[in-house]
Amino acid sequence: MKKLLQHSITVAFLCGISLSVAASGPKPKKFLHPAILNTKASLDRISKEVDKGDAVRVAAYKRVEEFIERSDYPTAYFSTIVVGSNGATSPSKSQIRRDAELVYAFALAWAKTGKPEYAEKAIGLINGWSYAFKNYDLLNAATNKRQPGLEACWTTPGFVAAAEILRYYKVDGKSAGWKAADIAQFGNYLRTVVGEYINVMPIYNNNWNASQGYAKMAIGIFLDSTALYQEGYDITAKFMPIVIKQNGDIPEYCDRKDCVHFQYSLTAFSYAAQLAQLQGDKSLWEFGERLMARGYDYMRKAWDNQAECSFCSANSKIFPGVEVAANYYKTANLDYLRQLQAPLGWPGDYTFLGFTTYTHFEVSFK
Repeated sequence: MKKLLQHSITVAFLCGISLSVAASGPKPKKFLHPAILNTKASLDRISKEVDKGDAVRVAAYKRVEEFIERSDYPTAYFSTIVVGSNGATSPSKSQIRRDAELVYAFALAWAKTGKPEYAEKAIGLINGWSYAFKNYDLLNAATNKRQPGLEACWTTPGFVAAAEILRYYKVDGKSAGWKAADIAQFGNYLRTVVGEYINVMPIYNNNWNASQGYAKMAIGIFLDSTALYQEGYDITAKFMPIVIKQNGDIPEYCDRKDCVHFQYSLTAFSYAAQLAQLQGDKSLWEFGERLMARGYDYMRKAWDNQAECSFCSANSKIFPGVEVAANYYKTANLDYLRQLQAPLGWPGDYTFLGFTTYTHFEVSFK
C-alpha cells in the first residue's frame, strides 16, 4: 500500500495533477532541536569518538580544523550582497558564501571541544551578518534578477545549522552564551531573506527548486514554523520526480554540461530528507520507491563514463550530500562514491554544508 501511494504521488506530479497537503509527510507539531543535520545525540557521539581516537572520525574532524585554520575571520560585513549569475562574483558574495561554511565549522568545533573562543567566533559571524544585512543587489545587467534567492538558499542553511547548535546544544552542561536579543535579530534576518528572496524564486525544475525546498525546511525548523517547514517539504516532494527521472537519470547533468549542478539537486534533496528524518519522518528518503537512491546510481554512472554524456572525471568534486545519503541508503554505489574522496570536507564553491564524513559516517539517526 505504501509503495502504491508513493507511485501515485510521483505519477501525479509528473502529470501536473494538484495534490492535497494530505499527500505530504506529517507536519511536526513540535520540532526537535538541534536538528539541522545534527542532533544532540549525534554531536555527543562524534565528539566522544574523536576523543577515543577513532581513526575515521579523527581524520574527518581534522577537515573542520583545517577549514578554520585556512579561513580569514572577517573584520567587517556587507549591508548589500551583490550577486552575479553563472559564477560571476563580488567581494560580498564571496564573503557570505565562505562565512556560511566557516560559521558551521566553528559551531562544530565548539560542540567538540567546548572552547568558548569557538562559540564566540560562530556567534560573531551570525550577529555580524544578521545586523549588517539590508538587501541583495545584482552585479550587472546580465545577472538573473532572481539569483539572490538562490544565493540565499545556499548560504542561509549554513548560518541556521550553526545557530541550532549554538542555541540548543550544551557542552558539559554549558551553553554557547548566545544572547536572546541577538537570537531575535537573527530571526528577523531569516524572515527578511525568506520573504523578499527565497519566496519569489522562479520555477526552473532543477537545482534552484531543490535548494529552495531544503532552505525553507531548515529555516522553518529554526523559526519553529511548521507552515514554512511544510512549504519546503512540499517543494522538495514536488520537484524530486521532476529532477530525477523514474529510471534514476538526471537530465540536468547533460543539460548543464558539468559535474556540479546535478549534485546541487542531489545534495539539497539529501539534506531535506535528513531534516525530515530528524523530525521523525523518513518519507523523503523513501519517496517514489527510493527515487533519490536511483539518482545517486546515475551519479555513479556519470563517474564511470556510462551516462549519456561525459563531464565527470577523477578530479571532479564529490559533494558532501553523498555521505548523508550513503548513511541512509547504504548502497554499493553510494559507498563507492563516498570513498572516492573521503573524508568529505567542504564544497569548493561553498554552496552547501560540508564536513559530512565527520557528522554522518556510520552515525545512527532514528
